[in-house]
Amino acid sequence: MPIQLEACTFAYARRKPPVLSQLTYTVPDGFTVLLGPNGAGKSTLLKLAAGVTLPTTGHVRLGRLGSHTREYRQRVAWMPQAITAMTGLTAREQVAYTGWLKGMNRTDAWTAALQALTRVELADRADIKTKHLSGGQLRRVGVASALVHDATVLLLDEPTAGLDPTQRRVFRDLIRDLATDDVRVLMSTHDVGDLAEEAQHVTVLTDGRIHFTGTTRDFLAHAPADTSPARRAEVAYTAVAAHVPAQHALGTD
Repeated sequence: MPIQLEACTFAYARRKPPVLSQLTYTVPDGFTVLLGPNGAGKSTLLKLAAGVTLPTTGHVRLGRLGSHTREYRQRVAWMPQAITAMTGLTAREQVAYTGWLKGMNRTDAWTAALQALTRVELADRADIKTKHLSGGQLRRVGVASALVHDATVLLLDEPTAGLDPTQRRVFRDLIRDLATDDVRVLMSTHDVGDLAEEAQHVTVLTDGRIHFTGTTRDFLAHAPADTSPARRAEVAYTAVAAHVPAQHALGTD
């Protein structure tokens, strides 16, 4: 079941121009990379999709659930750009605490926390204080926190920022494995290197408007046929951002 944003407008202050204007978007199946420069509105889109903020106008829904409802927020998980190590807590305690905040009882949250850490290959660090984890490991704790309450949609905001190339590769492999028929993943980034071959869909957001959303193959087709494989995503992104008129509702379920 996809998240649908319907004619959503959002501004951070009444007299400021909107960050997003009349945006309509459906989160695709599987793993989608949300591309766009800094300031494009990617974080705002994710916050609306997560129910962290509500649109000034328009609606955000998951089936019949509105983003203002508790049931919606239990089905949708949001991982912000910065993952904070909670003072004094182990990895398992931090993940379990997130589950408790999402409405789980303590026993279920404690059990699910270890299962979530296992899914992100961090079970062997479950009893380590989060302040002693590496940056890449702390990112995985963030993903485990998103998984602990059986969310069906994962919204990840610049999760590979600050990671070295090896950590980025491990993280992308993890996200690819998590994206299934039952779980949709939308990951924002301003680095086309995060596209790699794992993403099934690409959405390009510029100046608060969607310029493209479709399969990775269709996105890469914007690059000339003689473009080297190493630069194809970069060239395709430049072509889309520079030449494709802003449109709404280009996505598919």
